[in-house]
Amino acid sequence: MKYFAYGSNMSSKRLRARTHGARPIGVYALPGFALRFHKVGKDGSGKCDAFRTGDAADRVVGVLYDLDPADEAPLDRIEGLGWGYRKAQVEVEGPAGDIERAFTYCAIRIDPSLRPYSWYLEHVLAGAREAGLPAQYVAEIARQGATPDPCEDRERAELAIYA
Repeated sequence: MKYFAYGSNMSSKRLRARTHGARPIGVYALPGFALRFHKVGKDGSGKCDAFRTGDAADRVVGVLYDLDPADEAPLDRIEGLGWGYRKAQVEVEGPAGDIERAFTYCAIRIDPSLRPYSWYLEHVLAGAREAGLPAQYVAEIARQGATPDPCEDRERAELAIYA
């Protein structure tokens, strides 16, 4: 099954820590959507959302993964399916113009005033760089800005996968 990751799960290290057999296929884009960091996270910070704008000029760029079907239910739980995110079937476009059907997660609860914690933004940037997303898009993500997590232990634990 195909899964389109556009936030912290673009990082293969992060996704492999959550699944058993996710394999990256390549960089794909979701037209008519924009990347926002307004999803209400369980920790009170902002998480990524593929926000539908309907504007064909808007695109969320991410990584298309081949996901083992046995990993779908655990990933749904981690992503907070039904509380944090809803699952959406989308069509994503590859670099050669090829179209693939995949599932992704779109936020249910949003708050535009939220900002991501610095460790979360680092997961997103690590995945974007690893996958080779366009430099301008990566720079836009980096300009998002972040706030320090008041729980230093959580930050250390989250970033330990890159050590």
